[in-house]
Amino acid sequence: MDIEAEIRALQLDSAEDNNATLIPEDAKPEEVEMTDKVEEEGMTDEVDTKSQPVQAEPKVKDKEVADMDCAEKYEKEAKDKSRESWYMAYIMDTNEEERVKGKTVEVGRAQFETETTRFTILDAPGHKSYVPNMISGASQADIGVLVISARKGEFETGYERGGQTREHVQLAKTLGVSKLLVVVNKMDDHTVNWSKERYDEIESKMVPFLRSSGYNVKKDVQFLPISGLVGTNMKTRVDKNICPWWNGPCLFEALDSVEVPVRDPKGPYRMPIIDKFKDMGTVVMGKVESGSICEGDSLLVMPNKAPVKVLAVYCDEDKVRRAGPGENLRVRLSGIEEEDISSGFVLSSVVKPIPTVTEFTAQLQILELLENAIFTAGYKAVLHIHSVVEECEIVELLQQIDPKTKKPMKKKVLFVKNGAVVVCRIQVNSLICVEKFSDFPQLGRFTLRTEGKTIAVGKVTDLPSRSSA
Repeated sequence: MDIEAEIRALQLDSAEDNNATLIPEDAKPEEVEMTDKVEEEGMTDEVDTKSQPVQAEPKVKDKEVADMDCAEKYEKEAKDKSRESWYMAYIMDTNEEERVKGKTVEVGRAQFETETTRFTILDAPGHKSYVPNMISGASQADIGVLVISARKGEFETGYERGGQTREHVQLAKTLGVSKLLVVVNKMDDHTVNWSKERYDEIESKMVPFLRSSGYNVKKDVQFLPISGLVGTNMKTRVDKNICPWWNGPCLFEALDSVEVPVRDPKGPYRMPIIDKFKDMGTVVMGKVESGSICEGDSLLVMPNKAPVKVLAVYCDEDKVRRAGPGENLRVRLSGIEEEDISSGFVLSSVVKPIPTVTEFTAQLQILELLENAIFTAGYKAVLHIHSVVEECEIVELLQQIDPKTKKPMKKKVLFVKNGAVVVCRIQVNSLICVEKFSDFPQLGRFTLRTEGKTIAVGKVTDLPSRSSA
């Protein structure tokens, strides 16, 4: 039970101090995306946030005893559902649908700390039916942890054409996950036995694909072997008696060493809202993409321009007086009702509110259209941009970009096919909050999906001059 207790200690601890202070200059949040159990596909992902530890009072209860109780509780619940081998997934899969199906549906949250860093895990779905939820989780991540099964057949299923490993990598890059840890899991499986040949085979197949997805493999991608079930090469380096050929870091060391994007704590405040609920007022959840927030601040909820006041700010389970960019927060507001807020709204500064539009210009890369489909004016799809999910229509194709020269082609473009890069105008039915990619990358990159398939990725290049703000 010692190993299991350690694993749970990482994921189930939460600070209980209600007077903690998180100072923007000291907080350097970072998020990691991994992926969750997908039995059919054989691959997984999740998502994390990285920041300096918040000081909190020591626990009163005995942590080890509590962790062992949790382990026994999860084992009993899994056994009652005849799912004994899934009990560790119950740490993050908390609702009944997830536990019955054995698939993550919603984005789960948990925290753990290393000696230098505080992480928030955003456990994203891996199954293709729940890709929109995976997009929601990945859009908040700074680092992706792509968890791949080394077991024979499972990696191949996820990697082959149409497999979820491929789509997740492409989406992660599009959604701004610039750093990727590729974790080869189940190395202790009897079909693998920490085989260097199997590890090298997986790496050799993944590298060209990661490169084609836009990753700089030497600079932004790191591979490492682990056994998640027993915690080998996660918190401490794998023993040479188990894996004599591995000389690299363990997972925690790799996470600690990743450099995260620089965000401006003094910029205009931007927090896309991913969820809301009532708790002694209206509480919204989201990740701060720019600026800082303090108790007592006056802000706007866009696009409906509702003035609100900040009553309280929570980082993880801790109430803080102020927080900087990159943090995942819960913010209690006054001046607005919960029913007047939707996912995709943005908590914004009053002085420089986020633009709201029904139309924008974008550069798109067409990935893979549905069979017999042609991408032209009138094409309809579902737009995913930060936490916005909205039906959209391509109003006009403006110009096609030559993929070799990166310059516009002279001929007028009426339609494009797979692989094309095109500049176009996109229209939505309702006002949405967006920024130009050049100003706020996380609020200006998006994906287009139709019939459960990602058909294009893009970035906002221009907003109409009459866009309301």
